[in-house]
Amino acid sequence: MGAEQYRPPLFSVAPMMEWTDKHYRTVARIISKHAWLYTEMLAAETIVYQQGNLDRFLAFPSEQHPIVLQIGGNNLDNIAKATQLANAYGFDEINLNCGCPSAKVAGHGCFGARLMLDPKFVSEAMSVIAANTDVPVSVKCRIGVDDHDSYNELCDFIYKVSSLSPTKHFIIHSRKALLNGISPADNRRIPPLKYEYYYALLRDFPDLRFTINGGIDCVDEVNAALREGAHGVMVGRAAYNNLWNTLAHVDSAVYGEPSSGLTRRQVLEQYQVYGDAVLGTYGNNRPNMRELIRPLSGFFYSEPGNSLWKRKADAAFLKKNITTVKSFFEETLVAIPDAVLDSPVAELPSGRKDLFTKVRGLLPPPYETRTEDVVVNSQS
Repeated sequence: MGAEQYRPPLFSVAPMMEWTDKHYRTVARIISKHAWLYTEMLAAETIVYQQGNLDRFLAFPSEQHPIVLQIGGNNLDNIAKATQLANAYGFDEINLNCGCPSAKVAGHGCFGARLMLDPKFVSEAMSVIAANTDVPVSVKCRIGVDDHDSYNELCDFIYKVSSLSPTKHFIIHSRKALLNGISPADNRRIPPLKYEYYYALLRDFPDLRFTINGGIDCVDEVNAALREGAHGVMVGRAAYNNLWNTLAHVDSAVYGEPSSGLTRRQVLEQYQVYGDAVLGTYGNNRPNMRELIRPLSGFFYSEPGNSLWKRKADAAFLKKNITTVKSFFEETLVAIPDAVLDSPVAELPSGRKDLFTKVRGLLPPPYETRTEDVVVNSQS
């Protein structure tokens, strides 16, 4: 597979630990045929040490293309081996996580967002990944880390990595990461969004491709970012917590395709076939019913019957006679009115009108390339 045979990544769903698993990606692909999907971050060490069980971590249905594998790590040998092992599965791109701020990853793990402090290593890691795969490579990062949060420091990172490796695509989470022990949730809330840094990168690195991420909550806001010149937009929590109202608009509103007319009931009918086919196939009752239903937690967001459906779902998980996804749906979907289940997606929800309107007036001064730094760092 190759990325060039798909529509461009104007819209992508962010890699989210314990969320963007194979099951979520299955229902997401049923709803949108063109959104780019990312795996959860997989540590390179996990891939290397699970060679006898790789299908559980890396296998995916062919329908999930286009799909990007995100890996994390700080050991070049393991990164190389993980890339080699992943090749057999046919991902369309491989992405290195340089943005996760969790203590487990950036703290004790010494990778994720902490790698932004070591662009020389990142360039080496990206060169290793590129040397061991035939698909494009990319980096997902923040705009800074702790007090290393100036626009020039961000540009130094981008310039060094892109100059010393084949990396030409960066996904920019438009907040800095705080590595002082606050939670990942607070790292998505406390550091302010600085979209002006992202748009300044478009100005200062015209030969690179940048995807904007962070704080974009609906397709209307995705289109606002694209109109302002973004190369692509990555959406995280909204694509999970408000699954239907987000992804059901992507193909028509972002990619200009005719509306599919798909209904929620039709999505669930297709997902039921998948769910019953994989239920318990990993062994030890994995995946179990709760894991298969979890991606649907935001499927009826704000709709009549949503709360009752969730209560029925919690009860159904405990019933011994609920042994298939089909029987689970028969037990729980009585809570949702037919009008909700059988209606195509409603009109495109409006987003915040002022999200990017003033960004051009806030751009930092142009970056002046410091070539000598790259030369020195490449030889150190």
